[in-house]
This record gives sequence, C-alpha cells and structure tokens, in this order.
Amino acid sequence: MEYTSTRWGPVVDTVQIYILSIDSVSEANMDFQMSMFFRQTWNDSRLMHTAVDDKGYLELDSRQVSSIWVPDLYIRNEKVANFHHVTVPNSLMYLYPDGTVYFSRRITGTFSCFMRLHKYPLDEQICRFEVESYGHSADFLSVKWHDVPVKRTVGLVSPQFEIGEVTSYSCDEVYSNVVYSCVGFNIQLTRNYGYYLIQVYIPTSLIVMLSWVSFWLNIDAIPARISLGLLTVLTMTTMSSSARSELPRVSYIKAIDVWMAICLLFVFAALIQFAHVNVLSRVERRRRASCVDVKTTDENGDCNGTFTKPETPGPSAEAREKARTADKVARIAFPLTFLVFNLAYWPVYILWENK
Repeated sequence: MEYTSTRWGPVVDTVQIYILSIDSVSEANMDFQMSMFFRQTWNDSRLMHTAVDDKGYLELDSRQVSSIWVPDLYIRNEKVANFHHVTVPNSLMYLYPDGTVYFSRRITGTFSCFMRLHKYPLDEQICRFEVESYGHSADFLSVKWHDVPVKRTVGLVSPQFEIGEVTSYSCDEVYSNVVYSCVGFNIQLTRNYGYYLIQVYIPTSLIVMLSWVSFWLNIDAIPARISLGLLTVLTMTTMSSSARSELPRVSYIKAIDVWMAICLLFVFAALIQFAHVNVLSRVERRRRASCVDVKTTDENGDCNGTFTKPETPGPSAEAREKARTADKVARIAFPLTFLVFNLAYWPVYILWENK
C-alpha cells in the first residue's frame, strides 16, 4: 500500500537500533559485522482504527506486513546484510489505533568502517552506521532518531575490542539538488592488545634478547656466534612478514611496523657486532718470519733446503683484549638502548590520540 499524501508534511520515521552483537572487525577489509534489531516507528493516518482489545494495538504477522507501506530506508555503509528467517521471519509489527506503526526486524550485516591504523595494534577505531531514505526526499520522509537512539544487549563484548561510547548524529545528504534525510551513529572500538603482547611483542623481545647471548660467548666460538646471529635475523624477518600479512597495504607506517623494524635492527646489529669483534681478534702482530729446516741454515740466517715452513702469525694480546672490551660494552649498550626504545615506544603510542 503506497503512501502518497504529503498534505500534513513529511512522514517522520523514528529509528532505534538495538545492538545484539559485534562479531568481528576486519582490518584487511576495513569492515565490521553486527547483529541488531532495526526498529522503526511512523504514523500512517490511513491505518487509524478502533481498539478491539485491552492491549491497545494490533499484532501483525509477516504475511500481513507485506500489505503495509514501510519507509524505504537503506543502510549507507552496508556491504552485505540479511534478514533472519529461522524458524520464522524475525520481524514484528504493531499497529496502534491512531495509525502509529511500530516495525522491528532482526538484521545481521557487514558494514564498512574506514580505519586509521597508524597506532595498530594499540589503536582505537570509530565505526559508523548510517541509515538514509533511498527514494523519498526529505520533503516526503524525514528520518529521526528515537529519544534513545542506540541500545546494547547486556554484557555486549567483542573478542578483539572493548566497545565504548556511542554517539548519534544527523547526516542529511544532497543529491542532484534534492535533500535526503539521514541519521547515523559512531561507535568507539578500543583494541584489546593483550593478544598482540602474547603473540608478537613478547616473542620478538625474547628473540632480541636471545641475540645478546652472542656477546657472552667466547670470541673464538665463531660457528656458534654466526649460527645464533643468522637464526635470530631469519626468525625476526619471518615474524615481521607474518604480522603484516593480516593488514591492508597502507602507505603509512604503523606502530607494529616500527616495533618490528627496531627489533630487526637490534638482531642485525648484534650480528654486525660479532663481525666487528671477529675482525678485531684477528689483527696480526708483526713478527719476523721464522722457519724450520731439517738441514742447515747459512750464516746470514736464510733457510736452506726444500723442507721449510713459515710460522703462522697469531693474534696479538692487545687485539684480543680490544675484542673482549667490545663484547663487554655491547652487553650493556644493547639492553640499555632497547630499554630506552621501550620507554619511548609505549607511552607515545598508548597516549597518542587519534586525530
């Protein structure tokens, strides 16, 4: 039954959202999934009637609803959505004697949410939900929020985020010089970063600390120090790639990128430090070449015969001491520098407000 009369001004459609659950938030797709009761209230004077019982309203089932005019609202940032039909269509309609219509439907959908990931995974996101008239201008249909625009089910939680403040607003739009009525709300989502502490931050910190073991090994334990350095570098590279695989390819630097880059720099620097120490320890001291002769040596000190062998020069004591000193400095400098980095990293990203 089409509504055509606008003699008394626009039809006022009052909207209320009751959030049942926020099931998932995808950074890669920049969207979130939400289940809700979508509630509308409007007045249609053609439906005025005399009350027939003490309830004060008529209950209409889904078959009768199809005969009633319903405002043509759509969700502006919807990607995919569906109505529920198990075990019956999840909708109800109440019809009051004065022509007021109350209509509620259960909807589950995926809605776009533009995310700023500069602080990821220490970030907060603001996701919007907007409802607008599709075919009727604001002169015919005016969409308004209910006195309580958004309600939430008791104990509403999300595995990834803490659900914060909800703020409602009006978002009327002009298309081809025609105004269309719109309302929306923003919901604040603060990421729970405990998962990332366990899966990313603590393991990478331990890998960085593992690379420092090289400083305590003997300077002659070349195979052990090389193996340890390469192992930590390769592990950090793998973990860095894994952490970024779940994120969109944005052009700016994220908090997780800074952390991974610095950790990789630390383990790489530990490997370079070993190379430096190894070079220091192999500095050769000058010696006069000597030889071993199984026959004779002439009076000038030259070796005669064919069975001569130069003595292999060895590292000087001074050079080895410099190498040991470099290791001792690294034992203090690396942990101290990593501590300073942490003291700067966490306050900056936790206290940094989203703009």
